[in-house]
Amino acid sequence: MMKLSYWRIGPIGAVFIGITLTAAIVIAEETTRAGAPTDLVSAYRAIGLGVAAAFAIAVSVLGAGLAVGRIGSAALGAAAEKPELLTRSILFVALAEGLAVLGFAIAMMLIQKI
Repeated sequence: MMKLSYWRIGPIGAVFIGITLTAAIVIAEETTRAGAPTDLVSAYRAIGLGVAAAFAIAVSVLGAGLAVGRIGSAALGAAAEKPELLTRSILFVALAEGLAVLGFAIAMMLIQKI
């Protein structure tokens, strides 16, 4: 059982790192093409902000997906027993989804600093 979990984390981690590095390189190239200063410090700052933005959105979306999955299954189980709890349970699912929206907002603020 443990081999299966390690086997699944390896490819997922590799894809995550590939996407993050690709996003950082693209953002750095956009910065240099846009007429930004071309000194080395500003290039590293742009790459760092790009990686931070990619990490912020990735972690918030993964966390929101995990939360919505767990809360949603519990909410539907509770609604099956007591149908009047459906409205409250949908509210909790919406609050969990708000985590992804906040991560997106933080990533956009980081991108604006580049």
